[in-house]
Amino acid sequence: QVHLVESGGGSVQSGGSLRLSCVVSGPLDSPYCLAWFRQVPGEEREGVASIDDSDNPRYVDSVKGRVTIARDSAKSTVYLQMDSLTLEDTARFYCAAVRKRTYLCPVNHHSYNFWGQGTQVTVSS
Repeated sequence: QVHLVESGGGSVQSGGSLRLSCVVSGPLDSPYCLAWFRQVPGEEREGVASIDDSDNPRYVDSVKGRVTIARDSAKSTVYLQMDSLTLEDTARFYCAAVRKRTYLCPVNHHSYNFWGQGTQVTVSS
C-alpha cells in the first residue's frame, strides 16, 4: 500500500509563503504522478499542481506564477512551494499519487487512488 504523509501547513499572513512536504512510501511503480489538491469544507477537492517522475510539472491556471511543485526522488518527497498567499488559499491541502496513464499528470481528484491525510493551511489578513 502506498502511504503519503503531508507536513508544513500552518498559519500565515496574507502575502506570505509556505512550503508543504509530502513523503511517499510503499510500492509506487514508475511511471507515476504525484499531485497536490486542496479542499475547503463543503466544497469539492480542487487540484493545484501535479508532477510526474520525469519532473514534468503541471499547474492549474488559478495558481500559476505563485506555486511551484518539485520532487526529491532521493527523499521520496514532493513539495509545494506557495508564495503570495491570499485568504482564498485557506484550505486543507492533500498529497496524492497514481500510476501515470496519460501524457500529462491529471489534476482531477477522481484520477488519484492514493491519498494522504492532509495538512491545514490558514491565511489571515
